[in-house]
Amino acid sequence: MARTHKKVGYSPTGKLDDVTPAMAASGVESAFRILEGRWKMVIIFHLFARGILRFSELEKAIPGVSQKMLIQQLRELERDGVVSRTVYPQVPPKVEYGLTEWGKAMCPALDELLEWAALRPKHSRGGPPDKGSPHK
Repeated sequence: MARTHKKVGYSPTGKLDDVTPAMAASGVESAFRILEGRWKMVIIFHLFARGILRFSELEKAIPGVSQKMLIQQLRELERDGVVSRTVYPQVPPKVEYGLTEWGKAMCPALDELLEWAALRPKHSRGGPPDKGSPHK
């Protein structure tokens, strides 16, 4: 199997020897399509941290999001199988959101993404380049 790095193969499970770079790119594109949207990752991280949340709790936890946008992003995450929605038949209505098992399985990948982002060289963050850096 072709590898981009000694620890990285094109197969998501590492078990498929016939996965091509084009197949891997398509898989990554599909994953990013599920996660695209300004608030989806924020919603996911709040649900990771706190488990089940009511709509009003999510709204308070993410002060910059409008109600309309929060509803839209939650519906898309639910449609894609990342988030589950539970409606309780009571007055006033009670709706809770949580990650599905598949959504929870994303946690290690997101942790790795955060670790990778933390490794970004300081000069790439908009500051001056390091003295020994070949980028000027």
